[in-house]
Amino acid sequence: MSDLAKLSDAALAAHLAERAGKLLLELREQTSLTGKALGNEGDAAANRLLMPLLAEARPEDGYLSEESKDTKERLDKERVWIIDPVDGTREFGEGRSDWAVHVALSVGGVAEVGAVALPGLSGGTVLRTDEPRTLLEAPATPRMVVSRTRPAKEALAVAEALGADLIPMGSAGAKAMAVVRGEAEIYLHSGGQYEWDSCAPVAVAMAHGLHCSRIDGSPLRYNQEDVYLPDLLICRSELAERTLSLVARLD
Repeated sequence: MSDLAKLSDAALAAHLAERAGKLLLELREQTSLTGKALGNEGDAAANRLLMPLLAEARPEDGYLSEESKDTKERLDKERVWIIDPVDGTREFGEGRSDWAVHVALSVGGVAEVGAVALPGLSGGTVLRTDEPRTLLEAPATPRMVVSRTRPAKEALAVAEALGADLIPMGSAGAKAMAVVRGEAEIYLHSGGQYEWDSCAPVAVAMAHGLHCSRIDGSPLRYNQEDVYLPDLLICRSELAERTLSLVARLD
């Protein structure tokens, strides 16, 4: 049995996310590529690292990665690893810090285990399901993270109704982890995503006691035949009911 195979699922997710993050930082420092070309190379390089290591450690499980060809074999698996080698490819290519690496395990369609690496932060950070942190006390005025380039109209409308301050940010993982880290209280997204964009962030957020759902309040389901998962809400539990109510009124 390999050393990786001996790790728990959560430890494996964290190890792989951190390792891919270090690879990506080295790539960005050593290459002359910039912008979209750097982002594309980062996606490919991280995927080349992650997928063989996962296959070595968990050969019986299924796999879904943004950067690998999807196969329907995963649909017959109870356990499926869902990977985003670089979440926030644009931000990575631009040399920003708000990008992430997602490694998650879906069990029976539920985001059960995961790790989100934030390599661009000082010293690097990996948030994981088996090491939940105590949430910081929320301020009186809630803060909502939104896309820095195209904030969803629903999020803007809800923020206005709540009197929330807006925090523009890059990748889905960075935004979700801002809520986990106490830098914001709400992440509401309705602009279109895929399973790999949210599986690891949702697993980590739920482990930290946060509310996670579709914006109609229904559960987030993974390892589906159609991997498009267009919306989600990650927020402090005390804000969930009001936020969902405000979204419902927008219809």
